[in-house]
Amino acid sequence: MPGRRPRWLLIGNSRWHWALAGVGGGSSGSSEADLQFAHLSPPASAVEPPLAWAAVGAVPSEAALSAASRLQLEDVPLAGSPPWLGIDRALAGWWAARLSGGPVLVADAGTVLSLTRVDGRGRFAGGRLMAGAALQLAAMGSGTAGLPALEGELAAGAEAWPLATAAAMRRGVVEGLAAAVREAGRQARAQEPRCRIVLTGGDGPTLLPLLRRWPELGEDALVHHPELCLEALVALRPAAP
Repeated sequence: MPGRRPRWLLIGNSRWHWALAGVGGGSSGSSEADLQFAHLSPPASAVEPPLAWAAVGAVPSEAALSAASRLQLEDVPLAGSPPWLGIDRALAGWWAARLSGGPVLVADAGTVLSLTRVDGRGRFAGGRLMAGAALQLAAMGSGTAGLPALEGELAAGAEAWPLATAAAMRRGVVEGLAAAVREAGRQARAQEPRCRIVLTGGDGPTLLPLLRRWPELGEDALVHHPELCLEALVALRPAAP
């Protein structure tokens, strides 16, 4: 990460997610216009200290991160959070509810597809977890004799019913993830009709066009917010002007 501008870090299960303050040097808010984002492989040595950081994945000792600047679950003002809730889910749920001003269902499509509900009172209201795209593809490759091990970016492809095996695997996974988000959204909106579905995470751009096919998840109900967790981290620990 070049320079010495303020930066924030979220350590994920497979990548390190960085937010970097704009060229002006500081950020008193969390607008994407004021921040730059990077999603990188874990470093092999010490990193320049972030202003604040949080982790859901392993924290290597060689990174030399300060414990004093680490955010814990109790630092996220999401009411009703149980002590076992992942801080990424708490950050995303709290910030999505604050931005929308009402109930939300956050669909974080990363290593794991996490579905996190926050009700109209701003309280954690449960959720669901399932293997994300990379885990599903890896499981098919390692658990069968006839299917390949697939790596690289997830892509749905143009074919609805692919002939090639690899394309069929990717299409099946992405359709399954989209269907899970759609059904969860339908159920959440049945309980709270004003509930918005907020899509985030690395596989969000791939799922978005599939979710747009369903009229019940139209412009008012479905929102794509790619950097939700990092923006929440910045909002909780803003840089000095």
